[in-house]
Amino acid sequence: MIKEWATVVSWQNGEALLKCDVKTSCNGCASRSGCGTRVLNKLGPQTEHLLTVQSEKPLMAGQKVELGIAEKSLLGSALLVYMSPLAGLFVMGGLFQWFIETDAAAMFGALLGGIGGFIMARMFSQRLSQRDSWQPVILNVALGPDALRVETSVSSLKTP
Repeated sequence: MIKEWATVVSWQNGEALLKCDVKTSCNGCASRSGCGTRVLNKLGPQTEHLLTVQSEKPLMAGQKVELGIAEKSLLGSALLVYMSPLAGLFVMGGLFQWFIETDAAAMFGALLGGIGGFIMARMFSQRLSQRDSWQPVILNVALGPDALRVETSVSSLKTP
């Protein structure tokens, strides 16, 4: 199980809107001056992700929750996203090279195959995202200082 902490933005009717911060380790890396990943991270404007997770337990805005997602679903989605375009690129490039026998045709076929692979990955990911096993779940809820006081005061009112 892959785990990550998120902050509750809102909770309504059994659905929690959560905010996850994008974390990179570029600031502590020794290779950061010559790394392409650091440059790509700077280009993207998104520093947080919003997602909706089912939660029967009422949550308050600002609470921290620990999310979990199955490793199988994470690896499956990564395989789908990365390998579909790559497979399309090689297969279509090879077929165009085989039948038309020019490098320009192979490049065109590879381009078509890569784009087709992205489209297939998108279609399959929309279907797979509906599965319950591919959805993140709330594992733990961190109680804030106010919630802790309420829990303590409620438990102290109970008589054995």
